[in-house]
Amino acid sequence: MRKRSAPEFFALAGTVVLWACAFPAIRVGVAGLGLAALSFLRLAVAAVALLAMSPFAAVRLPRRRDLPLIALCGLTGMTAYQVLLNWGEVHVAAGTASLLIAIAPVFSVLLASAFLSEPLARNVVFGSLIAIAGTAVVTLARGYAGFSAASLVVLAAAVVQGVYHFASKPLLRYYSGLEVATYAMVAGTVFALPLAPGAAKATAGAPPDALWSAVFLGLLPSALGFVIWGYAVARLPLAASTAALYLVPPVALVVSFVWLGEKPLPLELAGGAVTVAGVVLINRRRTRRHGPAAYATARPPAASAHVGPDPRTTPQRH
Repeated sequence: MRKRSAPEFFALAGTVVLWACAFPAIRVGVAGLGLAALSFLRLAVAAVALLAMSPFAAVRLPRRRDLPLIALCGLTGMTAYQVLLNWGEVHVAAGTASLLIAIAPVFSVLLASAFLSEPLARNVVFGSLIAIAGTAVVTLARGYAGFSAASLVVLAAAVVQGVYHFASKPLLRYYSGLEVATYAMVAGTVFALPLAPGAAKATAGAPPDALWSAVFLGLLPSALGFVIWGYAVARLPLAASTAALYLVPPVALVVSFVWLGEKPLPLELAGGAVTVAGVVLINRRRTRRHGPAAYATARPPAASAHVGPDPRTTPQRH
């Protein structure tokens, strides 16, 4: 069981690190490119990279009946999330933004419980509450002045990210993580096309560090991050996979300090520790109560070791 769970663990760990690095990179990019240009360039770079990989990774064309769900993933998790988060980080520090985004898994788990019949276990509820409490401590560590209208914009970004995590779960039962990431990123880029003219103008005079930031965001947190995230969430219950995202804020605090020189307050560090404790509680209590065998049976049909769907359970294409 440990050997089989190793790929999922490394996929989640990689997602946490990449998405934590995105927050300081956004601060650099939005300062030099502006909101619209950074939003479009990040999506476009990621879409081009994923489309370039598609022929070599045997990415299939999506089924027509899945297009509405793919459009929802692209609109929420890509276009709306990028615009809202970049807008919020114009005024909100990178570390604070990461802490506000940390509540996204709560929306994912609630939606999955309501519409996908995934159980909302007591340990998930308690662990999530502890993690959210840690998030609240860090968010308000600098006083109510740090919780502005821009903070509400970042919270809206957390909501749409939660919708993406929920909406992508049914797709991952048929498609691989790479396929879902490709479909959603292309759809998100299409929805962001109205931003393209402004992005072209902003790119012409943008400083090199902002341009490199956009490329970094597109290739790593967006393209690679969403691919390995899809790999993990296809093989784990949504509550288990999204619980790992509570680790993004503490990592983002460290990265923001090293990259931007943002110094967290002691109270922020304490809140980050509480957040980590909530994640540990979620996973330890699940293992003790259910055991490895029950954990294995919670996997969806596409939980084989390869990156694509399990051919034994994949329905025939029409």
